[in-house]
Amino acid sequence: MSEITKEQVMHVAHLARLAITDEEAEKMTKELDAIIGYAELLNELDTDNVEPTTHVLDLKNVMREDEPRKWIDREDALKNAPDQKNGQFRVPSILD
Repeated sequence: MSEITKEQVMHVAHLARLAITDEEAEKMTKELDAIIGYAELLNELDTDNVEPTTHVLDLKNVMREDEPRKWIDREDALKNAPDQKNGQFRVPSILD
């Protein structure tokens, strides 16, 4: 890959609405070039027998199976409700 130029850094800074000085642009040019150079080293690795993955650990879903089961009925749910009407919970109005 080609080297990062100061003009490219200034252009990206402009797109990101960042005000940077020439000295900052020069410093960022060197830093970004080093980062991209390091990332290019990864292209030299032999990854032919490596399966793609989204996570380095083999995580399993620890949730229980979603199986239907009987829960409490309406009367039991409303038994301790402070206010109810027509089989519904009554709450204070929040709209004026």
